[in-house]
Amino acid sequence: MDQLPHTYQVSVCGSAQDAVIASADQLPDIQTAPPPQFGGTGRDWSPETLLLAAVADCFVLGFRAIAKASRFDWASLTCTATGTLDKDEHGVRFTRIELSATLTGVDETVVQRAEKLLEKAKSTCLVSNSLNSDVMLTARVESA
Repeated sequence: MDQLPHTYQVSVCGSAQDAVIASADQLPDIQTAPPPQFGGTGRDWSPETLLLAAVADCFVLGFRAIAKASRFDWASLTCTATGTLDKDEHGVRFTRIELSATLTGVDETVVQRAEKLLEKAKSTCLVSNSLNSDVMLTARVESA
């Protein structure tokens, strides 16, 4: 990892009617729109789905780095993020994000170690640590 602090930059451009385009240097553009609950069609990524994707992606990439540093063998990790958008004393926000993870290809003798590494990936995810939401993890480890 490069020395901190890191800086990331994304530009977003939209008009009164058309989809919004998010772009970043050397990356493909992403078309976004509101989700159906806010009048969108549901055919584009929304800020809400992008946020959940960022949390799940950070979890999987974090696990990958932790497993590599720990010399831990595994085959694949699938993570589904489900967010609850609700109103509380802070306004409308994600009040809870649930991660459902399935780790496969693990030797049956190291299942407990795998579970600990999954918890570590959850607790060190810089994206979810930056949010004001409860983040819960349900993990399943399938041996090879």
